[in-house]
Amino acid sequence: MTKRIFKSIFIVAVVIFLASVALIMGVLYEYYANQYSMQLKNESTYIIQGMTDSGVVYLENIENKLNDSTRITWIDEDGTVLYDNFADPVTMENHSDRKEVQEALTSGEGESIRYSKTIAEKTIYYAVRLSDGTVLRISSTKHSAFSLVFEMLKPLILILVIAVIFSALLARRSAKRLVQSLNEIDLEHPEETETYEELTPMLHRIVNQKRQIQSQIAELKRRQQEFITIIENMSEGLLVVDNKTDIISYNSSAMKLLGASKVSEKQSVLTLNRSESFRKAVDKALSGSHSEQPMQLDEKYYELIANPVFDGDVVAGAVIVILDVTEKEEREKLRREFTANVSHELKTPLTSISGFAEIIKNKIARPEDIERFANNIYEESQRLMALIGDIIKLSQLDENIMQDEMEYLDLFDIVNEVVQRLKTQAEKKNITIELNIDHAPVKGVRQILEEMIYNLCDNAIKYNKNGGKVIVALDKNERGILLSIKDTGIGIAPKEQERVFERFYRVDKSHSKEISGTGLGLSIVKHAALFHNAEVTLESELNKGTTVNIQF
Repeated sequence: MTKRIFKSIFIVAVVIFLASVALIMGVLYEYYANQYSMQLKNESTYIIQGMTDSGVVYLENIENKLNDSTRITWIDEDGTVLYDNFADPVTMENHSDRKEVQEALTSGEGESIRYSKTIAEKTIYYAVRLSDGTVLRISSTKHSAFSLVFEMLKPLILILVIAVIFSALLARRSAKRLVQSLNEIDLEHPEETETYEELTPMLHRIVNQKRQIQSQIAELKRRQQEFITIIENMSEGLLVVDNKTDIISYNSSAMKLLGASKVSEKQSVLTLNRSESFRKAVDKALSGSHSEQPMQLDEKYYELIANPVFDGDVVAGAVIVILDVTEKEEREKLRREFTANVSHELKTPLTSISGFAEIIKNKIARPEDIERFANNIYEESQRLMALIGDIIKLSQLDENIMQDEMEYLDLFDIVNEVVQRLKTQAEKKNITIELNIDHAPVKGVRQILEEMIYNLCDNAIKYNKNGGKVIVALDKNERGILLSIKDTGIGIAPKEQERVFERFYRVDKSHSKEISGTGLGLSIVKHAALFHNAEVTLESELNKGTTVNIQF
């Protein structure tokens, strides 16, 4: 920029100097030309006066007094030269065709300028008509403008060199000062900068542009932060790759799901997972097609959704979403197991009912056995109805479609009622039920709370030892109300404790036929607790007993 400013100032200075010299010389030349013309007129006045007094003798007397460039010519009316101080009149041609002579004969005086062939000189002619009709012409030869310039070439060159040097120094200094003032502009606070007034509009534009840019940057940062916050709080993994499979962006969930710690620059996404399904999803997306692939890592199940990103008609990259569908798969697995278990559990009593009914129908049974068979049919149908009832309860709890409204209830009353219902069953096994309870109001559905407490107490009696004990406690703590049911029964092995709340799961399969039940009791307890926003925990040790806690 400094060079351009210097060049512009320098060229302008030189052009102005040359133009000024030419203009000054032109004006001076014109001025002195007018002076020469006036001088000739004045000289003609004196010569006319002398010729009036002395005639041609006057001309001859002053001939030696004239300078070398002044020429006097006396011309008759017919153009014949009567006198000339530069040449012999006899040898001179007729001057009647001269412009100045014609004007003098016509109007009394005439003037003309004629240049030499080389344009180096010019001659100014002035003619005046005398009283006798003759014409007196005075001329003087002067240098032309071109010849003057040529004669002054050396001093002009010297002056030009000096002017060029001075212009260069001045231009250099001016350019530096101008650029320095621009460099010293505080771009953070341009409106506070002291500089040329002509730069004020530009500084105002800079201020406005700076404000606009800052506003746009703030908006971009806000949107970027929103995007980062969104993707970082996604449970789904997100990966953005270019068309060379290099990772452009990712979130922490993707690293966690794929078991990676960090990503280096220009790292291929295929290095994070080398499974065939992952590679297939990436390749298909980069080929321009939508892709969905299942993937399993250890005991986790994932679904990969990959979509191409187009730049015009060209695939610029791909976006890969990783969904953890482990819970979905486990639910599907449980659904299949539940369907199989329900089918099995329903088939068993139906088979018994059908068998006994067929024996009676075909009159194979002896009269004394009919009552026993009818009793068996009744018991199996009751078992079947209980199973169907438990399945319906579980379904209602799953879908949260219980018809009864929640109300404030006292667990003290519900526990007492349940214990009274199970008292006979406990006495058959010589089991003591101990109550450590106090009034404990909770908000819930009475039917569900009764079912939950009944199932826990029933299990504590069924899986207890003869002469054992069941302790039911209700305590208030900092979290709310704690219901605890403890038995001294057979206990549960550690590896089975996580599964006891699954549907149809039995801990002691060898006694599953001896101990009646649908296998849905603890599953109902778990779902009932969730329905009441309560937490169920289990503590158990083999051959020492089990404790189930429900924290309301």
